Amino acid sequence: MQTHLAPEFQDTPEGQTAEAILRRCVHCGFCTATCPTYQLLGDELDGPRGRIYLIKQVLEGAQPTETTQLHLDRCLTCRNCESTCPSGVQYGQLVEIGRRVVDAKVGRPRQERLRRWLLKEGLTSSLFKPALRLGQVFRPFVPAALKDKVPTRPHPRAHHWPQHSHPRKVLMLLGCVQPAMHPNINAATARVLDAAGIQTLVADEAGCCGAIRAHLDDHHGGLDDARRNIDAWWPMVDGHNQPVEAIVMNASGCGVQVKDYGRLLAHDPAYAERAAKVSAMTRDLCEFLPAFAPALASHLRANQTRPRLAYHPPCTLQHGQQIRGGVEGLLRELGFDIAIAPADSHLCCGSAGTYSVLQPLLSKQLRNRKLEALAPLAADVIVSSNVGCIQHLQGGTATPVRHWIEVLDEALVP
Repeated sequence: MQTHLAPEFQDTPEGQTAEAILRRCVHCGFCTATCPTYQLLGDELDGPRGRIYLIKQVLEGAQPTETTQLHLDRCLTCRNCESTCPSGVQYGQLVEIGRRVVDAKVGRPRQERLRRWLLKEGLTSSLFKPALRLGQVFRPFVPAALKDKVPTRPHPRAHHWPQHSHPRKVLMLLGCVQPAMHPNINAATARVLDAAGIQTLVADEAGCCGAIRAHLDDHHGGLDDARRNIDAWWPMVDGHNQPVEAIVMNASGCGVQVKDYGRLLAHDPAYAERAAKVSAMTRDLCEFLPAFAPALASHLRANQTRPRLAYHPPCTLQHGQQIRGGVEGLLRELGFDIAIAPADSHLCCGSAGTYSVLQPLLSKQLRNRKLEALAPLAADVIVSSNVGCIQHLQGGTATPVRHWIEVLDEALVP
Protein backbone atom coordinates (compact mmCIF):
# COMPACT_ATOMS: atom_id res chain seq x y z
CA MET A 1 0.00 0.00 0.00
CA GLN A 2 1.58 3.28 -1.13
CA THR A 3 1.63 5.92 1.56
CA HIS A 4 2.59 9.60 1.57
CA LEU A 5 2.78 10.84 5.14
CA ALA A 6 1.78 14.37 6.05
CA PRO A 7 4.74 16.57 7.13
CA GLU A 8 3.76 16.36 10.81
CA PHE A 9 4.29 12.58 10.78
CA GLN A 10 7.37 12.40 8.57
CA ASP A 11 10.61 11.62 10.40
CA THR A 12 8.77 10.69 13.61
CA PRO A 13 9.11 7.20 15.15
CA GLU A 14 5.33 6.70 15.05
CA GLY A 15 5.08 7.85 11.45
CA GLN A 16 7.91 5.62 10.30
CA THR A 17 6.51 2.60 12.12
CA ALA A 18 3.02 3.18 10.72
CA GLU A 19 4.31 3.68 7.19
CA ALA A 20 6.29 0.42 7.31
CA ILE A 21 3.20 -1.46 8.50
CA LEU A 22 0.93 0.16 5.90
CA ARG A 23 3.26 -0.77 3.07
CA ARG A 24 2.90 -4.45 3.90
CA CYS A 25 -0.89 -4.39 3.36
CA VAL A 26 -1.94 -5.74 -0.08
CA HIS A 27 -5.71 -5.04 0.27
CA CYS A 28 -6.53 -8.79 0.09
CA GLY A 29 -9.36 -8.64 2.64
CA PHE A 30 -8.60 -12.00 4.27
CA CYS A 31 -8.62 -10.12 7.59
CA THR A 32 -12.20 -8.98 7.07
CA ALA A 33 -13.47 -12.55 7.03
CA THR A 34 -12.18 -13.21 10.55
CA CYS A 35 -12.97 -9.85 12.16
CA PRO A 36 -15.65 -10.18 14.88
CA THR A 37 -16.96 -6.61 14.57
CA TYR A 38 -17.24 -6.85 10.78
CA GLN A 39 -19.21 -10.08 11.18
CA LEU A 40 -21.64 -8.31 13.50
CA LEU A 41 -21.95 -4.94 11.72
CA GLY A 42 -21.18 -5.73 8.08
CA ASP A 43 -19.47 -2.36 7.62
CA GLU A 44 -16.11 -2.31 5.82
CA LEU A 45 -14.98 0.47 8.17
CA ASP A 46 -15.62 -1.83 11.13
CA GLY A 47 -13.14 -4.36 9.80
CA PRO A 48 -9.31 -4.25 9.74
CA ARG A 49 -8.97 -3.25 6.09
CA GLY A 50 -11.38 -0.34 6.49
CA ARG A 51 -9.70 0.82 9.68
CA ILE A 52 -6.32 0.63 7.96
CA TYR A 53 -7.66 2.96 5.25
CA LEU A 54 -8.96 5.37 7.88
CA ILE A 55 -5.60 5.46 9.67
CA LYS A 56 -3.78 5.90 6.36
CA GLN A 57 -5.97 8.88 5.46
CA VAL A 58 -5.32 10.55 8.81
CA LEU A 59 -1.57 10.01 8.58
CA GLU A 60 -1.66 11.52 5.09
CA GLY A 61 -3.28 14.69 6.41
CA ALA A 62 -7.05 14.09 6.39
CA GLN A 63 -8.92 15.52 9.37
CA PRO A 64 -10.39 12.71 11.50
CA THR A 65 -13.93 12.97 12.81
CA GLU A 66 -15.95 11.47 15.63
CA THR A 67 -17.00 8.80 13.14
CA THR A 68 -13.37 7.93 12.50
CA GLN A 69 -12.85 7.66 16.24
CA LEU A 70 -15.93 5.46 16.64
CA HIS A 71 -14.75 2.94 14.03
CA LEU A 72 -11.37 2.67 15.78
CA ASP A 73 -13.02 2.45 19.21
CA ARG A 74 -15.14 -0.48 18.02
CA CYS A 75 -12.01 -2.52 17.29
CA LEU A 76 -11.52 -5.20 19.95
CA THR A 77 -7.76 -5.31 19.27
CA CYS A 78 -8.20 -9.10 19.30
CA ARG A 79 -5.55 -9.37 16.54
CA ASN A 80 -7.37 -12.23 14.85
CA CYS A 81 -6.61 -10.37 11.64
CA GLU A 82 -2.88 -10.75 12.32
CA SER A 83 -3.27 -14.52 12.50
CA THR A 84 -5.11 -14.43 9.18
CA CYS A 85 -2.98 -11.90 7.28
CA PRO A 86 -0.70 -13.54 4.65
CA SER A 87 1.47 -10.40 4.50
CA GLY A 88 2.29 -10.16 8.20
CA VAL A 89 0.65 -6.76 8.74
CA GLN A 90 1.13 -5.79 12.40
CA TYR A 91 -2.35 -4.38 12.76
CA GLY A 92 -2.23 -4.19 16.56
CA GLN A 93 0.65 -1.71 16.48
CA LEU A 94 -0.98 0.27 13.68
CA VAL A 95 -4.35 0.71 15.39
CA GLU A 96 -2.51 1.68 18.59
CA ILE A 97 -0.79 4.50 16.67
CA GLY A 98 -3.98 5.44 14.83
CA ARG A 99 -5.98 5.77 18.03
CA ARG A 100 -3.37 8.03 19.61
CA VAL A 101 -3.27 10.30 16.56
CA VAL A 102 -7.06 10.47 16.24
CA ASP A 103 -7.63 11.06 19.96
CA ALA A 104 -5.15 13.94 19.85
CA LYS A 105 -7.23 15.58 17.09
CA VAL A 106 -10.80 14.65 18.09
CA GLY A 107 -11.97 15.59 21.57
CA ARG A 108 -14.21 13.24 23.49
CA PRO A 109 -17.33 14.38 25.38
CA ARG A 110 -16.73 15.13 29.06
CA GLN A 111 -18.81 12.17 30.26
CA GLU A 112 -16.85 9.76 28.09
CA ARG A 113 -13.53 11.21 29.23
CA LEU A 114 -14.63 10.77 32.84
CA ARG A 115 -15.70 7.16 32.28
CA ARG A 116 -12.38 6.29 30.64
CA TRP A 117 -10.45 8.05 33.41
CA LEU A 118 -12.38 6.15 36.09
CA LEU A 119 -11.60 2.85 34.38
CA LYS A 120 -7.93 3.71 33.96
CA GLU A 121 -7.40 4.92 37.51
CA GLY A 122 -10.00 2.80 39.30
CA LEU A 123 -9.03 -0.63 37.99
CA THR A 124 -5.36 -0.04 38.79
CA SER A 125 -5.96 1.55 42.20
CA SER A 126 -5.44 -0.04 45.62
CA LEU A 127 -9.04 1.04 46.31
CA PHE A 128 -10.38 -1.36 43.66
CA LYS A 129 -10.35 -4.35 46.03
CA PRO A 130 -12.36 -2.75 48.87
CA ALA A 131 -14.75 -1.24 46.30
CA LEU A 132 -15.28 -4.68 44.77
CA ARG A 133 -15.89 -6.24 48.18
CA LEU A 134 -18.53 -3.60 48.84
CA GLY A 135 -20.08 -4.42 45.47
CA GLN A 136 -20.19 -8.11 46.40
CA VAL A 137 -22.01 -7.33 49.65
CA PHE A 138 -24.61 -5.23 47.82
CA ARG A 139 -24.55 -7.21 44.56
CA PRO A 140 -28.38 -7.54 44.34
CA PHE A 141 -28.61 -3.74 44.20
CA VAL A 142 -25.76 -3.16 41.71
CA PRO A 143 -27.00 -1.74 38.36
CA ALA A 144 -27.59 -4.45 35.76
CA ALA A 145 -24.93 -2.95 33.47
CA LEU A 146 -22.26 -3.61 36.11
CA LYS A 147 -23.59 -6.71 37.89
CA ASP A 148 -21.89 -9.05 35.41
CA LYS A 149 -18.56 -7.51 36.43
CA VAL A 150 -18.99 -8.28 40.14
CA PRO A 151 -17.96 -11.88 40.91
CA THR A 152 -19.34 -13.92 43.77
CA ARG A 153 -17.32 -14.47 46.93
CA PRO A 154 -13.72 -15.72 46.58
CA HIS A 155 -12.88 -19.43 46.51
CA PRO A 156 -12.21 -20.88 50.02
CA ARG A 157 -8.57 -21.63 49.12
CA ALA A 158 -7.96 -18.24 47.53
CA HIS A 159 -5.33 -17.25 50.06
CA HIS A 160 -3.73 -20.66 50.74
CA TRP A 161 -0.22 -20.18 49.35
CA PRO A 162 2.44 -22.90 49.59
CA GLN A 163 5.18 -22.33 52.13
CA HIS A 164 7.86 -24.63 50.68
CA SER A 165 11.18 -23.36 49.41
CA HIS A 166 12.62 -24.85 46.20
CA PRO A 167 15.94 -24.34 44.41
CA ARG A 168 14.07 -23.52 41.18
CA LYS A 169 12.17 -20.25 41.30
CA VAL A 170 9.95 -18.12 39.06
CA LEU A 171 8.44 -14.67 39.30
CA MET A 172 4.71 -14.14 38.94
CA LEU A 173 2.80 -10.93 38.28
CA LEU A 174 -0.30 -10.82 40.47
CA GLY A 175 -1.99 -8.26 38.21
CA CYS A 176 -4.29 -5.37 39.08
CA VAL A 177 -7.87 -6.72 38.95
CA GLN A 178 -7.18 -10.45 39.32
CA PRO A 179 -6.19 -10.42 43.03
CA ALA A 180 -9.50 -8.75 43.85
CA MET A 181 -11.83 -10.45 41.36
CA HIS A 182 -10.43 -13.98 41.32
CA PRO A 183 -7.64 -14.32 43.91
CA ASN A 184 -7.69 -18.10 43.76
CA ILE A 185 -6.12 -18.02 40.28
CA ASN A 186 -2.83 -16.73 41.68
CA ALA A 187 -2.92 -19.03 44.71
CA ALA A 188 -3.76 -22.07 42.55
CA THR A 189 -0.89 -21.19 40.21
CA ALA A 190 1.55 -21.09 43.12
CA ARG A 191 0.23 -24.43 44.44
CA VAL A 192 0.56 -26.17 41.07
CA LEU A 193 4.06 -24.79 40.58
CA ASP A 194 4.91 -25.97 44.09
CA ALA A 195 3.77 -29.48 43.17
CA ALA A 196 6.12 -29.29 40.18
CA GLY A 197 9.03 -28.33 42.45
CA ILE A 198 8.99 -24.63 41.59
CA GLN A 199 8.81 -21.79 44.11
CA THR A 200 6.75 -18.76 43.14
CA LEU A 201 8.10 -15.33 44.02
CA VAL A 202 6.21 -12.04 43.87
CA ALA A 203 7.61 -8.50 43.79
CA ASP A 204 5.38 -6.35 45.98
CA GLU A 205 6.23 -3.19 44.06
CA ALA A 206 4.99 -4.63 40.74
CA GLY A 207 1.46 -3.71 39.68
CA CYS A 208 -0.62 -3.32 36.55
CA CYS A 209 1.20 -4.55 33.44
CA GLY A 210 0.30 -1.30 31.65
CA ALA A 211 -2.30 -2.70 29.26
CA ILE A 212 -5.25 -0.89 30.83
CA ARG A 213 -3.65 2.54 30.51
CA ALA A 214 -2.28 1.79 27.05
CA HIS A 215 -5.74 0.80 25.81
CA LEU A 216 -7.35 3.90 27.33
CA ASP A 217 -5.29 6.53 25.51
CA ASP A 218 -2.62 6.83 28.21
CA HIS A 219 0.44 5.60 26.31
CA HIS A 220 2.93 7.27 28.64
CA GLY A 221 1.17 5.95 31.73
CA GLY A 222 1.37 2.44 30.31
CA LEU A 223 5.11 2.86 29.76
CA ASP A 224 5.51 4.08 33.34
CA ASP A 225 3.76 0.91 34.53
CA ALA A 226 6.22 -1.14 32.50
CA ARG A 227 9.22 0.72 33.96
CA ARG A 228 7.91 0.26 37.51
CA ASN A 229 7.53 -3.49 36.98
CA ILE A 230 10.98 -3.84 35.45
CA ASP A 231 12.48 -1.99 38.42
CA ALA A 232 10.56 -4.25 40.84
CA TRP A 233 11.62 -7.46 39.10
CA TRP A 234 15.17 -6.61 38.21
CA PRO A 235 16.89 -7.65 41.47
CA MET A 236 15.41 -11.16 41.02
CA VAL A 237 15.84 -11.27 37.24
CA ASP A 238 19.47 -10.19 37.25
CA GLY A 239 20.40 -11.36 40.74
CA HIS A 240 23.77 -13.05 41.04
CA ASN A 241 22.48 -15.29 43.82
CA GLN A 242 20.24 -17.76 41.99
CA PRO A 243 18.10 -15.53 39.73
CA VAL A 244 14.62 -16.67 38.70
CA GLU A 245 14.40 -18.76 35.55
CA ALA A 246 11.22 -17.21 34.15
CA ILE A 247 8.48 -14.64 34.68
CA VAL A 248 5.31 -16.70 34.59
CA MET A 249 1.97 -15.20 33.52
CA ASN A 250 -1.41 -16.74 34.31
CA ALA A 251 -3.36 -13.91 32.65
CA SER A 252 -2.77 -13.90 28.90
CA GLY A 253 -3.73 -10.22 28.66
CA CYS A 254 -0.84 -9.34 30.96
CA GLY A 255 1.44 -11.81 29.23
CA VAL A 256 1.06 -10.28 25.80
CA GLN A 257 1.75 -6.83 27.25
CA VAL A 258 4.87 -7.84 29.21
CA LYS A 259 6.23 -9.74 26.22
CA ASP A 260 5.96 -6.43 24.36
CA TYR A 261 8.02 -4.41 26.86
CA GLY A 262 11.12 -4.81 24.71
CA ARG A 263 9.45 -3.15 21.73
CA LEU A 264 7.63 -0.51 23.75
CA LEU A 265 10.79 0.64 25.52
CA ALA A 266 13.26 0.08 22.70
CA HIS A 267 13.80 3.85 22.37
CA ASP A 268 14.37 4.37 26.11
CA PRO A 269 18.14 4.12 26.70
CA ALA A 270 17.67 3.61 30.44
CA TYR A 271 15.31 0.66 30.04
CA ALA A 272 15.71 -0.82 26.54
CA GLU A 273 18.15 -3.58 27.48
CA ARG A 274 16.36 -4.58 30.67
CA ALA A 275 12.96 -4.47 28.98
CA ALA A 276 14.20 -6.81 26.24
CA LYS A 277 15.46 -9.29 28.85
CA VAL A 278 12.21 -9.17 30.82
CA SER A 279 10.21 -9.82 27.64
CA ALA A 280 12.48 -12.71 26.68
CA MET A 281 12.01 -14.31 30.11
CA THR A 282 8.22 -14.04 30.14
CA ARG A 283 6.25 -17.27 29.64
CA ASP A 284 2.56 -17.98 29.69
CA LEU A 285 1.73 -20.69 32.21
CA CYS A 286 0.83 -23.10 29.39
CA GLU A 287 4.30 -22.57 27.88
CA PHE A 288 6.12 -23.18 31.13
CA LEU A 289 4.26 -26.09 32.76
CA PRO A 290 4.29 -28.84 30.05
CA ALA A 291 7.93 -29.66 30.85
CA PHE A 292 6.75 -30.57 34.37
CA ALA A 293 3.84 -32.80 33.32
CA PRO A 294 5.45 -36.00 34.70
CA ALA A 295 5.97 -34.38 38.11
CA LEU A 296 2.40 -33.10 38.15
CA ALA A 297 1.04 -36.51 37.08
CA SER A 298 2.62 -38.07 40.16
CA HIS A 299 0.56 -35.71 42.35
CA LEU A 300 -2.82 -36.35 40.74
CA ARG A 301 -5.57 -37.76 42.94
CA ALA A 302 -6.33 -41.39 42.14
CA ASN A 303 -9.81 -42.45 40.99
CA GLN A 304 -11.08 -38.89 40.94
CA THR A 305 -14.08 -37.99 38.80
CA ARG A 306 -13.08 -34.98 36.74
CA PRO A 307 -15.37 -32.47 35.05
CA ARG A 308 -15.75 -32.35 31.28
CA LEU A 309 -14.06 -29.13 30.18
CA ALA A 310 -14.78 -26.70 27.35
CA TYR A 311 -11.80 -24.45 26.66
CA HIS A 312 -12.06 -20.88 25.39
CA PRO A 313 -8.61 -19.73 24.16
CA PRO A 314 -8.29 -15.96 24.76
CA CYS A 315 -7.34 -13.76 21.82
CA THR A 316 -4.35 -12.47 23.79
CA LEU A 317 -3.03 -16.04 23.87
CA GLN A 318 -3.89 -17.44 20.43
CA HIS A 319 -3.48 -14.24 18.39
CA GLY A 320 -1.44 -11.88 20.56
CA GLN A 321 1.12 -14.46 21.71
CA GLN A 322 0.50 -16.93 18.88
CA ILE A 323 0.20 -19.83 21.34
CA ARG A 324 -2.24 -22.58 20.42
CA GLY A 325 -2.79 -26.03 21.86
CA GLY A 326 -0.71 -25.55 25.00
CA VAL A 327 -3.53 -25.69 27.53
CA GLU A 328 -5.41 -28.51 25.83
CA GLY A 329 -2.24 -30.53 25.28
CA LEU A 330 -1.11 -30.32 28.90
CA LEU A 331 -4.51 -31.13 30.37
CA ARG A 332 -5.07 -34.06 27.99
CA GLU A 333 -1.64 -35.43 28.89
CA LEU A 334 -2.75 -35.32 32.52
CA GLY A 335 -5.96 -37.21 31.73
CA PHE A 336 -8.53 -34.42 31.48
CA ASP A 337 -11.42 -34.46 29.03
CA ILE A 338 -11.12 -31.09 27.32
CA ALA A 339 -12.29 -29.73 23.97
CA ILE A 340 -12.57 -26.41 22.16
CA ALA A 341 -15.70 -25.16 20.39
CA PRO A 342 -16.38 -26.98 17.09
CA ALA A 343 -16.90 -23.58 15.42
CA ASP A 344 -15.55 -20.07 15.89
CA SER A 345 -12.96 -20.96 18.54
CA HIS A 346 -10.72 -18.31 16.93
CA LEU A 347 -13.20 -15.50 17.59
CA CYS A 348 -13.18 -13.05 20.49
CA CYS A 349 -15.62 -13.49 23.38
CA GLY A 350 -16.13 -9.71 23.58
CA SER A 351 -14.31 -9.05 26.84
CA ALA A 352 -11.18 -7.37 25.41
CA GLY A 353 -10.06 -5.54 28.54
CA THR A 354 -12.33 -2.55 29.12
CA TYR A 355 -14.19 -3.08 25.83
CA SER A 356 -17.07 -4.85 27.59
CA VAL A 357 -17.70 -1.66 29.61
CA LEU A 358 -17.14 0.84 26.79
CA GLN A 359 -18.94 -1.14 24.07
CA PRO A 360 -21.48 -3.21 26.06
CA LEU A 361 -23.92 -4.01 23.22
CA LEU A 362 -21.30 -5.38 20.84
CA SER A 363 -19.55 -7.11 23.72
CA LYS A 364 -22.66 -8.98 24.84
CA GLN A 365 -23.47 -10.02 21.27
CA LEU A 366 -20.02 -11.53 20.96
CA ARG A 367 -20.35 -13.21 24.37
CA ASN A 368 -23.65 -14.80 23.37
CA ARG A 369 -22.14 -16.08 20.12
CA LYS A 370 -19.20 -17.56 22.02
CA LEU A 371 -21.43 -19.31 24.54
CA GLU A 372 -23.61 -20.67 21.73
CA ALA A 373 -20.48 -22.05 20.05
CA LEU A 374 -19.39 -23.72 23.31
CA ALA A 375 -22.85 -25.15 24.10
CA PRO A 376 -22.56 -28.32 21.90
CA LEU A 377 -19.68 -29.51 24.10
CA ALA A 378 -22.11 -29.91 27.03
CA ALA A 379 -19.26 -29.15 29.43
CA ASP A 380 -19.43 -29.23 33.20
CA VAL A 381 -16.99 -26.32 33.37
CA ILE A 382 -15.81 -23.71 30.86
CA VAL A 383 -12.13 -22.88 31.32
CA SER A 384 -10.00 -20.08 29.96
CA SER A 385 -6.61 -18.40 30.46
CA ASN A 386 -7.52 -14.78 31.13
CA VAL A 387 -9.43 -13.22 34.01
CA GLY A 388 -11.32 -10.80 31.74
CA CYS A 389 -12.68 -13.59 29.54
CA ILE A 390 -13.59 -15.66 32.60
CA GLN A 391 -15.66 -12.94 34.28
CA HIS A 392 -17.23 -11.81 31.00
CA LEU A 393 -18.36 -15.32 30.00
CA GLN A 394 -19.62 -16.08 33.50
CA GLY A 395 -21.98 -13.13 33.23
CA GLY A 396 -23.86 -14.90 30.44
CA THR A 397 -24.09 -18.52 31.63
CA ALA A 398 -24.96 -20.65 34.64
CA THR A 399 -22.14 -23.07 33.75
CA PRO A 400 -19.11 -22.39 35.98
CA VAL A 401 -16.32 -20.51 34.18
CA ARG A 402 -12.87 -20.85 35.71
CA HIS A 403 -9.18 -20.60 34.99
CA TRP A 404 -7.81 -23.94 33.85
CA ILE A 405 -5.08 -23.81 36.51
CA GLU A 406 -7.78 -23.88 39.22
CA VAL A 407 -9.20 -27.12 37.81
CA LEU A 408 -5.73 -28.67 37.66
CA ASP A 409 -4.99 -27.50 41.21
CA GLU A 410 -8.11 -29.24 42.52
CA ALA A 411 -7.05 -32.50 40.87
CA LEU A 412 -3.77 -32.57 42.77
CA VAL A 413 -3.22 -34.13 46.19
CA PRO A 414 -2.83 -31.24 48.68
